Amino acid sequence: MVQGTASHVGKSLLVAGLCRLFRDGGWRVAPFKAQNMALNAYVTRDGREIGWAQAVQAEAAGLPPSVEMNPILLKPHADAGSQVIIHGNVWGNLTAREYYAQRPVLWEAIRTSYDGLAREYDLILIEGAGSPAEPNLMAHDITNMAVARLARAPVLLVGDIDRGGVFAALLGTLTLLPPKDRRRIRALIINKFRGDRSLLSPGIEFLERKARCPVLGIVQHLHGLAIPEEDSVSIEEIENVNTYAIPLESRHEPRPFRVVVVRLPHIANFADFSPLEQEPGISLGYTANPDGLGQADLLILPGSKNTIGDLRFLKESGWAKRILSYHRDGGLVGGICGGLQMLGLRVEDPEGLETGGEEDGLALLPLVTRLEAPKVTRQVRATLLLGPWGAAQEFEAYEIHMGRSWPIGECSPLFEILAPESSEPVGYCSSDGRAWGSYLHGLFDSPGLRRAFFSWLGANRPVGHEPLPPSLDYRALREASYNRLAETLRAHLSLDLLWNIVGER
Repeated sequence: MVQGTASHVGKSLLVAGLCRLFRDGGWRVAPFKAQNMALNAYVTRDGREIGWAQAVQAEAAGLPPSVEMNPILLKPHADAGSQVIIHGNVWGNLTAREYYAQRPVLWEAIRTSYDGLAREYDLILIEGAGSPAEPNLMAHDITNMAVARLARAPVLLVGDIDRGGVFAALLGTLTLLPPKDRRRIRALIINKFRGDRSLLSPGIEFLERKARCPVLGIVQHLHGLAIPEEDSVSIEEIENVNTYAIPLESRHEPRPFRVVVVRLPHIANFADFSPLEQEPGISLGYTANPDGLGQADLLILPGSKNTIGDLRFLKESGWAKRILSYHRDGGLVGGICGGLQMLGLRVEDPEGLETGGEEDGLALLPLVTRLEAPKVTRQVRATLLLGPWGAAQEFEAYEIHMGRSWPIGECSPLFEILAPESSEPVGYCSSDGRAWGSYLHGLFDSPGLRRAFFSWLGANRPVGHEPLPPSLDYRALREASYNRLAETLRAHLSLDLLWNIVGER
């Protein structure tokens, strides 16, 4: 089992890398995370929801993702409440106190999923959540040491040296754990290291002496992996990294397409934009500040787990006025899932599935949205319809949304579902194409669709751009990234110690 001293220390990527490493070694290996709290979600082949990280880990292990790999998914939609998804289906909206009261039900879901995987695979690589050393949460634990005890699993404890304080974090975690749980930790990993490894030697000797536990390895900080992370902390690294005002001296020089994603308070499924981080000729940035828009070529409203709440944020923060003026001046505005809903005339939540009530939208598309059950979760094959972007671009995508949207004015359907059969529209655009939205996640995974869209965008912007090279195969890039991650672990972990630890089970 891989546990961490805190969230975002790299547990998910390390488990993905270990999945690939063991798979390459001939093991039948599967990932498992008992409870995941994330707003980046994935839809399995049978139309059920799991955390994005477990889908990535399954892909690294060469497996189709399944709900057994993540039996409980929490999707926060308010400061004190989350949508609870058990075995891929919505179970209810609960506060933390209500959730903890359901521990027997939750634990049974975890136990049955783990037991099923354990019967099928040689090795289960379990990911913990947050930190196992939170005194106020230990009694409610269903995802860290409780799972280690269930699986009788040895634990690797990971600390992030890039953010500082890794020695204190590792030793502090060990100190706070009860003795029986502390004994489960067989080795330590220092993650995200940059610089001269020899300078760490005195610190490693001190750490091993104080912890009475070996350091399994020091893993270098990896840049440029085409593996989307599910934690919103990860987008801080590319938030506002680009300057969206064009310097006077370069106004007439070719430049990349600049794409801005609004960082909503309840942003969801921002993995949709990961392919744009890798695409040559495209510069992607996230910002919560309307002043960060500048002279962008494309503004996108992403998915949201609280559409009405985030729509109110747009109005209170000044984003709504900025978006409308940007659009009036010729800017292109798109929306995915919750973003599509916000671009419409009105969003209604009569059943209180999120915040309840209703809110006027930005009115860039003549749509009305009503949030209602059941939740739509499915994989689809779709095609781009004849319109401003071109036509006949088929691609695979998936839907995760509550409710439906319907037009009450003039706009054009954007995509058609080819399979499974469906009469429900999944996207619309204005007659000039400058406002568009879709319920489909994973749009930009398709090289053909990316090429069609950005070619049209380039032909309709007043400032010259760098010519777009052929679109990259993002799925192939992900495969290469899993291999690179596994090779890094081979190079920086003590494999003999790792095999010994795995052999304990």
